[in-house]
Amino acid sequence: MQITQQSDGGRTTANGQLVREYMTCLRVERGLRPLTCESYRKDLEQISEFLEGRNRLRIHAEHDDVAGWMEHLRTHDRTDRSIARKLSCLRGLYKWLLLDKKLAHDPTMHVEAPSTWKVLPKSIAEAETRAMLESAAVNASHPQADALALRDHAILEVLYAGGLRVGELVGLRVEDLQLEQGRAHVRGKGDKERIVPLGNAACEAVRTYLDRGRITLLKRGMQRTLFLSHTGQALTTQWVWHIVKSYNTSASPHKLRHSCATHMVEHGADLRSVQIMLGHADIATTQIYTHLALGRLKEVHRQHHPRGSRRLAKIA
Repeated sequence: MQITQQSDGGRTTANGQLVREYMTCLRVERGLRPLTCESYRKDLEQISEFLEGRNRLRIHAEHDDVAGWMEHLRTHDRTDRSIARKLSCLRGLYKWLLLDKKLAHDPTMHVEAPSTWKVLPKSIAEAETRAMLESAAVNASHPQADALALRDHAILEVLYAGGLRVGELVGLRVEDLQLEQGRAHVRGKGDKERIVPLGNAACEAVRTYLDRGRITLLKRGMQRTLFLSHTGQALTTQWVWHIVKSYNTSASPHKLRHSCATHMVEHGADLRSVQIMLGHADIATTQIYTHLALGRLKEVHRQHHPRGSRRLAKIA
């Protein structure tokens, strides 16, 4: 692939062409979701603008260009975590170019990513989670409960029981359900598929929604998506966020996913099982929940161990 640097317009066109080809690869070959691809595209367009300011094509960038770009981000108050994410995105592009034999040298090699503290995922306490689910259950069990109340109850139960990502939830189809076996077939990141257990409460909520709720939301045609809007269309991720926050303003679909994993580990689940359930490619991602469980363990020790600080204070 020969790309020459003749003009500002030529550089912009060539950089844009690379971005479009890479986005096609991410969507078609790797099966990444549209929102993820859009995030990557924005990051790559940012570095394209920076390189064009240096009269560079991205394919001709050098180590110093990448280092200069990272310093540029620091001077514009970008956090280390944000810079590390953008660098990871750029590394992915150059790895693709190398594999496709469009590039002989990776300018991100030997570029050190900013050291970032591992941010513990935020979860919701069990009592708070239970209160959300019970509130949704009360609304759904009301004699005059409408289809939306039944749907919202089922959504909350499935998010918490299965630890689903919000994108996975809105992508669920009716045929993905295996309620007699208490599970669902989920398509996750990169179109990777897994079986997720749901438990009795979630299965019962989904059955009620299917029997009395979804059938009234289904306006016309053969809509395969499980969770529907009041217009009979598939729900958006933004609307699911709105539903969750309507029951707890500090909650979110992602927090319910983390809560599912955290509460399982606190109750003795092994990390390998949690990894499979959440669809983590690397168990190192799942290991972060051991830190959360350790925090809970320390609190239990402090309250109940004879030499715990709280017990000592009572003795004194």
